[in-house]
Amino acid sequence: MSQHHQNKATFLERLIFNNRPLVIFLCLLVSLLLFYQAVQIRPSTSFEKMIPLAHPYIQKMIEHRNDLGSLGNSVRISVEAREGSIFDADYMETLRQIHDEVFYIPGVDRAAMKSLWSPSVRWTEVTEEGFDGGEVIPQTYDGSAASLDELRGNVLKSGQIGRLVANDFRSSIIDVPLQESYADPQDQGRQLKLDYQRFSHELEEKVRDKYQAQNPNVRIHIVGFAKKVGDLIDGLLMVVVFFAAAFLITLVLLYVFTRCIRSTLSVLVTTLIAVGWQLGLMNLAGFGLDPYSMLVPFLIFAIGISHGVQKINGIAQQSGDADNALTAARRTFRQLFLPGMIAILADAVGFITLLIIDIGVIRELAIGASIGVAVIVFTNLILLPVAISYLGISRQAIERSKKDAHVEHPFWRLLSGFANPRMAPVSVALALLLAVGGFFYQKNNLQIGDLDQGAPELRPDSRYNKDNDFVINNYSTSSDVLVVMVKTEPEGCSNYDTLAAMDALTWKMENTPGVQSAVSLVTVARQSIKGMNEGSLKWETLSRNQDVLNNSIARADGLYNADCSLAPLMVFLNDHKAQTLTRTVAAVESFAAQNNREGLEFLLAAGNAGIEAATNEVIASSELTILSLVYLCVAGMCLITFRSLAATVCIVLPLILTSILGNALMAFLGIGMKVATLPVIALGVGIGVDYGIYIYSRLESFLRAGLPLQEAYYQTLRSTGKAVLFTGLCLAIGVATWIFSAIKFQADMGLMLTFMFIVNMFGALWLLPALAYFLIRPEKLAGSKGGSLFAH
Repeated sequence: MSQHHQNKATFLERLIFNNRPLVIFLCLLVSLLLFYQAVQIRPSTSFEKMIPLAHPYIQKMIEHRNDLGSLGNSVRISVEAREGSIFDADYMETLRQIHDEVFYIPGVDRAAMKSLWSPSVRWTEVTEEGFDGGEVIPQTYDGSAASLDELRGNVLKSGQIGRLVANDFRSSIIDVPLQESYADPQDQGRQLKLDYQRFSHELEEKVRDKYQAQNPNVRIHIVGFAKKVGDLIDGLLMVVVFFAAAFLITLVLLYVFTRCIRSTLSVLVTTLIAVGWQLGLMNLAGFGLDPYSMLVPFLIFAIGISHGVQKINGIAQQSGDADNALTAARRTFRQLFLPGMIAILADAVGFITLLIIDIGVIRELAIGASIGVAVIVFTNLILLPVAISYLGISRQAIERSKKDAHVEHPFWRLLSGFANPRMAPVSVALALLLAVGGFFYQKNNLQIGDLDQGAPELRPDSRYNKDNDFVINNYSTSSDVLVVMVKTEPEGCSNYDTLAAMDALTWKMENTPGVQSAVSLVTVARQSIKGMNEGSLKWETLSRNQDVLNNSIARADGLYNADCSLAPLMVFLNDHKAQTLTRTVAAVESFAAQNNREGLEFLLAAGNAGIEAATNEVIASSELTILSLVYLCVAGMCLITFRSLAATVCIVLPLILTSILGNALMAFLGIGMKVATLPVIALGVGIGVDYGIYIYSRLESFLRAGLPLQEAYYQTLRSTGKAVLFTGLCLAIGVATWIFSAIKFQADMGLMLTFMFIVNMFGALWLLPALAYFLIRPEKLAGSKGGSLFAH
């Protein structure tokens, strides 16, 4: 470069371009290290990462975890007899083998595991001589007709119908509580964390596949948190296929855009380097890939492509009158590094705001996305221009850029009309109408939490959801359990006042819509008192005699803790839809408000439904805070950058409109606001702000050159607008492939991101100039050198 241009160059530009071999060598060295780390990263999740640990419900559950057992994390295996009933020798032998097989799978809480073959599952009856009882499957069982008849009688007397045994006697359940960590079988002094994917695979291979093949009369259904997460991880591994599809689509479209294979490959390779660095840094930080953070590499790829396209477009334009590729690369770096840097900082700040949500998977997603956008500074803002300074742009691309610079573009001329006095008021009025309509629609229709039965993260016809439907339809106790913890003084859980209050709550819950049944200490006590009085239904109530009450709960194993200071009341729900949880929790809270007193408290909540209720409350309280922080941070970055409130409003208002319309679309499609969808809005804003910053930075430079607003916007569209339009369409097409995923929440995210990519792009091209017509005064900018960090 000439001495004049060298003097205009910033210190950073001279540092980078005067040491290009060193820059490439350092990037290569870092790539070798981080790519090695990236290939070491593994799918990883845990029960505690998926729940809001700071929520009062969860804190109470953790506080009393030892008293509750594994009510929050378990799987239920239903073994169905296709023909006949469970009272069959072959069926019972298969059930025993499955019980023993599952017993030895690592991670199972063996002491708490229950099935008909468990010694702790017992029957009780009243005889002329008093109470009699024993194991449901006695030691004398031998599979004979007589033994099966005895088994049938024991099951009828056990109280397990609808719980461990189906209402139609055609299936039974193995209840398998899990341990989040367990002793390594090879080294008892070392603790291993439960690997959900491996555990899910072991259930499939050692239980479902093995025993369905071994006994054709048996069909196996498996439900529970661990199984759902395992299926999610398996399905999300298909994200690699969608990533490959997005890569190929981007390759083709990028070549059509640039007409230069060298620049196309440069953008793709540097962006893939950014993805590799992000994964490597995540592994170095000790993070794995969970069902949510698996989507982060694609987001990094999208952001990298967005910035890479701007760089290539700028270099192609600069190459027309530059002496060589190095000069073009340096001019482009000088022109676009700062707006690119500000856009990336805005992205990072937007992602970091997700850290305020106290859910591990969202926090890891926020950290992963923030790391990813940070590395884009080095790969797409620095390494890419340096690489192009060596490789150059093809002659065909340069000639095309020169031709575009001197040819009238009817399409861009048409779009520039959004900045004229006739169209600008119409555009702003239309935007205002969309914002008001979208706001009230989502306010009245958008719900917090899941809106479907089973696992809404999976397709309705997935194997898991079919298994869940089977359990719901055949048992009185569903897989959705809300546990109310009744806390008393030591030895106080059997007091009449306590049991009477629990009885009242049980009655209230059983008459709450959405509740299947409720089971507590009272359930056993009432049955026992009836049994002690010759089975008379008149005595199926609570006695005021403390000795009778003490005796009545003696057989209520698992329904109170060792010192009788905590008794769980288990409420079995039809589903865990948002409305069901809200209604059920409200019923418990209103009862607790009226009946809590010194020595007696009704505490929420344990069980998977209790965890979902806590999660919904966190999401509901965080939604507005997250969006407000995202927009405040993005607005702050724009204000610092452009030193203009008007410029900030022009960039941020289209993003706010997109968020409102995105929420309205979620409500229209029946997608609830939950862990899987809340980050989408923040991520969409983070990516969408890039469009506005690049467009406004070029628009401002033309306004400073003295051009009127509409002409300045026309020139902006010719230089930067086509890159914005291409990026928005390219990324939307790539992410739209997710819609075909077997994982429903990935398909939902794909649909939402496709919508946000397009609407953010359209908002930047359509609404930004209309707002600029009302807010920007070109005569004040003309000839000005200050006021913006982009001014030279």
